[in-house]
Amino acid sequence: MPRHLVPLLFASTVLAGTAVSAAPPPEPAEPAVVVVATGLEHPWGMAFLPDGRILVTERPGRLRIVERDGRLGAPLAGVPAVDAVNQGGLLDVALDPSFASNKLVYVAYTEPREGGNGTSVARGVLNNDRFEQVQVIFRQQPTVSGGHHFGARLVWGRDGRLFITLGDRNTGRDRAQTLDTDIGKIVRINGDGSIPPDNPFVGRPGARPEIWSYGHRNVQGAALHPATGELWANEHGPKGGDELNRVLPGRNYGWPVVSYGVEYSGKTISEQGTAPGMEPPVHYWVPSIATSGLMFYTGDRFPEWRGDAFVGGLKSQQLVRLRIDGDRVVQEQRLLRGVVKQRVRDVRQGPDGDIYLLTDEKDGRLLRLEPAGKLRE
Repeated sequence: MPRHLVPLLFASTVLAGTAVSAAPPPEPAEPAVVVVATGLEHPWGMAFLPDGRILVTERPGRLRIVERDGRLGAPLAGVPAVDAVNQGGLLDVALDPSFASNKLVYVAYTEPREGGNGTSVARGVLNNDRFEQVQVIFRQQPTVSGGHHFGARLVWGRDGRLFITLGDRNTGRDRAQTLDTDIGKIVRINGDGSIPPDNPFVGRPGARPEIWSYGHRNVQGAALHPATGELWANEHGPKGGDELNRVLPGRNYGWPVVSYGVEYSGKTISEQGTAPGMEPPVHYWVPSIATSGLMFYTGDRFPEWRGDAFVGGLKSQQLVRLRIDGDRVVQEQRLLRGVVKQRVRDVRQGPDGDIYLLTDEKDGRLLRLEPAGKLRE
């Protein structure tokens, strides 16, 4: 090598090394999208059965089984009556941790009640094409007349307790800050509806003992962090200000005292996004992506995504991947923009390690995401 080229080559190597170390990690390739099932009317939640079939709720009040080949089963008999008004209806579904032996399935739904409606949770035994021995184990209090902000995600903690997310009902939202109602709360109960004695407000006068956290607007995505077992949740802001939160017992998440969003009219809600004594979000979106569904990926099909969080977008019609370091989001990737072209309502990891989505449309779909170039036969 001519000696006059050595200094220039050395300088180029140093600069290239600096550039590589400073650059963010590359974003993995977009996954392939496979249509598993169509013809679902506003599907909202799903749960994977041990035999590979999938339970799916339809907001008008139907619970169906999607067969392994994508065929839709007839609606299951015995599902509780729902008030399918605006955002309400049959919402989330979850299997009991001991489903293999007890066949119990839990559904969250908008229950019609005297004077209005409210988010309720019922459980029943899945017996072939029937939902049997149904009993209501939880009712959000008080009853409200309206059709918005029901929350309704169901998540089992590692200790076998059930988290239920509850919206502020879009009316009287200041009650999200008080402990004498279930408005704007996340609650935690036992599988039979009783109250765990270690809930943070048990024994406090004037506080409902089922409350786990408060100051929420409308949580429609929730999941356990795979490393810590803590509950994380995403919630709709108003116009802007969707949030991802690490949900800790007894904490106040601020709504409507603080918000990064504004009223739909443009009017200011709060001059600040956080305040002393109120938990700031781990991440927030302005403008809003209209969050729904939350999943932490732990499978082998997308090894480069292991540990990442995935958030569905309704109005934004996309899937958002978040790389998380501790309690910080260090990378955000927008997936499927212009691909799905429907509202992404739920996102779950399947037992096969692929990622499954539900699209909330009149003719909704169940989709499977597979690694590009590694499609299943």
